[in-house]
Amino acid sequence: MAELTEFRLHAGDPAPDFELPGVDGKTYRLGDFADRKLMLVVFWCNHCPYVQAWEGRMVELGRHYQSQGVGIVLINSNDSRAYPEDRLESMVQRAAEKRYPFPYLQDESQDVAHAYGALVTPHPMLFGPDRKLLFQGRIDNDHQHPERANEKYLARALDQALAGKPVAPAELPVAGCTVKWKA
Repeated sequence: MAELTEFRLHAGDPAPDFELPGVDGKTYRLGDFADRKLMLVVFWCNHCPYVQAWEGRMVELGRHYQSQGVGIVLINSNDSRAYPEDRLESMVQRAAEKRYPFPYLQDESQDVAHAYGALVTPHPMLFGPDRKLLFQGRIDNDHQHPERANEKYLARALDQALAGKPVAPAELPVAGCTVKWKA
């Protein structure tokens, strides 16, 4: 496990634009979510045990918060040649099996991960109505045991932002598998 805090983006920084293919065959851009109150970008993958442990909770968050006006995308930037489980075909299968209620996008070039400063999977980043960063950190405080998670960091940040309140804390260490960069 990596626990990291050397972030490229900080509270108040704008969300970098992206144009990425999704598992549904569509291409997605940041601007496609302009009508959403908030934008949640989560760097994700298929093979990481931390992603797998938090996956069900992320799906629940997606179902709950999309209906409240939150745009959500998962972005897989891992080197799919070195990690075949993270190839697009596997992403399509995983999204279908787990019934992802949000777009799951592939960042084959890794340009988007670099622009956002993605460190690990999962690495959630919440942006406000002006698409400036409000929060980045963990989903909650216990990836292995959902029943023990008593600090629901991402849900709290979403609730604060939706209520128009300052998000505190704005940054927490991220924990997970490091992004698998190409050589």
